[in-house]
Amino acid sequence: MLRQYVRQFRQGLVRRRPLEPREESESRRAPLSTLGLVILGVCRTLEAGVYVLIGVTTLLITGPAIVISFLVVALSSVLSGLCYAELCAWVPRSGSVYLYSYVTMGELCAFIIGWNRLLYLVAAASCLTRAWSYAFDSLIGNHISQALERTFSPHMPSFLAPYPDFIALGLVLLMTGLLVLGARVTTLIFKVSTGLNLFVPIFMILSGFIKGDLHNWQLTEQDYRSNTSGSSSTFSLGPLGSGGFVPFGFEGILQGAAVLFISYFGVHGMVIAGKEAPNPQRSIALSMVISIFIGFLAYSGVSAALTLMVPYYQIYPYSPLPQAFLQVGWDPAGYVMAVVLLCTLLYSFLCAMVSMFQLICAMAADGLLFRVLAQIHSRTGTPIMAILVSGTLTGFTASLLRILDLVKLMSAGVLPAYTLVAVSVLVLRYQPDQNLSKKGKTEKGNETSDLEASPSEPVPEAGPLRILKSLWFPTSTTPTKISGQIVYGCASLLVLLLSTLSLILAQWPSQVFSGDPGLTTVVLLLLLLITGVTVIIWRQPQSPSPLLFRIPALPVLPPVSIFMNIYLMMQITSETWILFGIWMAIGSVIYVGYEIRHSLTGNNHQQPPASTPQTLDENIPSAESA
Repeated sequence: MLRQYVRQFRQGLVRRRPLEPREESESRRAPLSTLGLVILGVCRTLEAGVYVLIGVTTLLITGPAIVISFLVVALSSVLSGLCYAELCAWVPRSGSVYLYSYVTMGELCAFIIGWNRLLYLVAAASCLTRAWSYAFDSLIGNHISQALERTFSPHMPSFLAPYPDFIALGLVLLMTGLLVLGARVTTLIFKVSTGLNLFVPIFMILSGFIKGDLHNWQLTEQDYRSNTSGSSSTFSLGPLGSGGFVPFGFEGILQGAAVLFISYFGVHGMVIAGKEAPNPQRSIALSMVISIFIGFLAYSGVSAALTLMVPYYQIYPYSPLPQAFLQVGWDPAGYVMAVVLLCTLLYSFLCAMVSMFQLICAMAADGLLFRVLAQIHSRTGTPIMAILVSGTLTGFTASLLRILDLVKLMSAGVLPAYTLVAVSVLVLRYQPDQNLSKKGKTEKGNETSDLEASPSEPVPEAGPLRILKSLWFPTSTTPTKISGQIVYGCASLLVLLLSTLSLILAQWPSQVFSGDPGLTTVVLLLLLLITGVTVIIWRQPQSPSPLLFRIPALPVLPPVSIFMNIYLMMQITSETWILFGIWMAIGSVIYVGYEIRHSLTGNNHQQPPASTPQTLDENIPSAESA
């Protein structure tokens, strides 16, 4: 009995959700050219929240070298985006990474990715609303934050924010109420917000050329002392580090990259539109690279202008752009920038809230979360319970956590999810052909039953000797069950080896690059093993299934993406991983205690089609649009 239960539990972990056949009446998107995809990618990349991250990251982590951090993130985002594009290509539907992983990799992978993405959205919404609070406070001279800090700071624990942000909490309550009543993000709001998001980098870069001073990239301890003695600012100076352009060293650049990983996250949403392009293989890759490059120019340009206008240790961390104009004497420009940021941050916050309750509804409809969260109110047409849960989580975290902790939580939620995406792509390409549709699975199941009912030739057992021989000399030119299992095992081993290599390089970088005999030997051995495992995967036959997009240079690029993501994860602080562990522990309790018994994939007779959430209004933006 116990063995049967364990077997059912193990099978449940990899249950996949079949797709309903596409209906003839199902609308298709108008195909976009490469230029159209680039425009869409740039519009989704440039987000006001990133300009807030620039301030706190520059002040405390990178200094002017934040420009290099953005370059590192851009390279990592290109690799993650290419992997995401192929995962999307396996599923002939528009949706989110949660849906794609559920259909291709199974229930456990989908729950982990969905739960991590939910953490990202909670942290993102909290970060945006707290940034809105700071921008509003800067318009009135920071009087609210100063009063609250004087009142609450002596009584707040060190791991929480200096004071509870009641402005952020009030904004969350207001927007939650509007969403419950059926508020929508219209096309006009989207266009206005996009125009404002384009205005910010252009105006900031031009201002940097006019008011910038190259000496701010060559600051010394003497400059720091003179600024300390002559400063009349209401907030203290940040750390100097070693001065110059890279004051916090290479370690600071990598830690900044880990914090800024979400900068280009929106560009991955254009992959869905790229599936309808005339030549997806070319258009998706080219438009993604160009969009990320333009985003890099915008973000690095704003960062360069900011650090040229103001010494990096004088940047106000939570509302950097308006305060920079006030510090250089352009008060009207500072107030205009604050108003622009208030509008764009409000729009981004609304999109994050919509995406959050949409994801909760999708997971609840699938039985991965409590079903009551997917219920739609008959009068308002909105999922009230999902919206209230979203508002509660956001209000709690926004009012109590520091903005830098929220940003790190965002990265902690995204990096593991995209690591799983890269692993999924590496595994899927080498699996036997799979029909992901519900109809195909039914027919395949009937054929299997017929074969089992009638005697057939015995299938040779996969003995150890045969498996070892198959590592280098596969027995078939198309994927088989044995070759698929080999790739599964090799991919798992590859993740372990890459994690070990990342840990060593993150913890003892100076010893490794200085030629320490022990660590250098271990690193070289790990590189040899990684190369060997990658070659074994390369020798296995790939699936001949036609895909709209295939990642180039397989099996090299997915492991490189996995390594970069894991290495950036190593740069995140232990306090953040403790919060992440608590979040995952809560998810594990829900998965074991509720999901396994209520998942729709385990109750096929109740199963709705695996498409975009059936309970949501079509006018609500998809989870990928925020």
